[in-house]
Amino acid sequence: MSLAGSAIVVWFTDPMSDPDRLNGGASPGAGDMLQLLLDGQARTKADLAHLTGLARSTVSARVDALLASGLVVPAGEGLSTGGRPPSRVAFNPRVGLVLAADLGASHATVAVSDLGGRILDSTTRPLRIADGPAAVLDGVLTDGRALLEAEGLRGIPLVGIGIGVPGPVEHSTGRPYNPPIMPGWDRFDVPGYVQRTFDVPVLVDNDVNVLALGEQATSFPDVEDLVFVKVATGIGAGIIAGGRLQRGAQGSAGDMGHVKVPYSPESSHAPGEDRDLEELASGTAIATALRAQGLDAVTSSDVVELVRNGNPAAIEATRQAGRDVGEVLAMFVNLLNPSVIVLGGSIARAGEHLLAGVREVVYRRSIPLATQHLAIVQTHTGEKAAVLGAAIMVARHILSSANVDAYVAHTTTRTEIPA
Repeated sequence: MSLAGSAIVVWFTDPMSDPDRLNGGASPGAGDMLQLLLDGQARTKADLAHLTGLARSTVSARVDALLASGLVVPAGEGLSTGGRPPSRVAFNPRVGLVLAADLGASHATVAVSDLGGRILDSTTRPLRIADGPAAVLDGVLTDGRALLEAEGLRGIPLVGIGIGVPGPVEHSTGRPYNPPIMPGWDRFDVPGYVQRTFDVPVLVDNDVNVLALGEQATSFPDVEDLVFVKVATGIGAGIIAGGRLQRGAQGSAGDMGHVKVPYSPESSHAPGEDRDLEELASGTAIATALRAQGLDAVTSSDVVELVRNGNPAAIEATRQAGRDVGEVLAMFVNLLNPSVIVLGGSIARAGEHLLAGVREVVYRRSIPLATQHLAIVQTHTGEKAAVLGAAIMVARHILSSANVDAYVAHTTTRTEIPA
């Protein structure tokens, strides 16, 4: 298999600067050396010696090992200060492929990317997540195999698979945990099932977490503190703090849909009545409220269509949903102090009404210092944001210093990058 096009690799760098990344490491190995090249910039051995403080002979040996592994490739010549121009090297995203899958309640998108996060090809099919893991994953594997066998991709090894699912996931095992809209998936061994077909690392995460990774990579690569909120059939948040995705101890971080919403005069629930955010502001909840007013609304898509057609009741219900989301997000802002909050999901596609409701409450209820430079925006990414995030999740794992060191140590046997 071969990859086409240039790579976009800045997303895999450590959030620290180059010198800080290696500060305190007495002798960075080949894996640490590679981290300095994951920003896509070609460097000479002298550049790397300057950044690491290592002897040129040590740098040369490690760069040569990376060259032999295929993880870096020659990238032309640097500027000469007299004599022969020095050679430059750069990260090679063509060394491996990643399969990424975004599973929704009624669709599956499968994509193949290089290790730089560049989506090379993708396909989307309708499905019912409620049909169970075997039926759904078999479809994903069929689509993935077809993508990998496409002309121009044969010969490059598959090195990992990433899957986003619409429910809670115990990230350490990749098993969905009591997912409300995924009957039959509870504690199902997704990685084990997939590895029957592809014997590579398989990472599984909640869909909003991979959406957060995709949004940051695409629209906010320089932002280290970001919250992505998905408002659809359910409500959840993907939290990036200090440049790293925060999953919590068991993988349930960001489950804001089950946070109790404080009462406010504008809210649709009675004083003293405890209501979860999903019961008030999800697409299903909005549709239920509109049906009570005699409107034909069953799904999130019905709500969006009514809003786009200018229905006053649907517009107000969506704006109120934004206010309720804002009540919970104000707590996020005070606790986490993000730079950016991104609203996505089907209800966010209804226009500015959800966004306006969120802004109205967050800016009013959060402390001034936390909102001084806070941006609350709609998602800028398209339909491939989730598969992009799943690909990034896998690439970061594959390209970790420890995995790269292990891979370089096995280059004589040309084995795949180990898990």
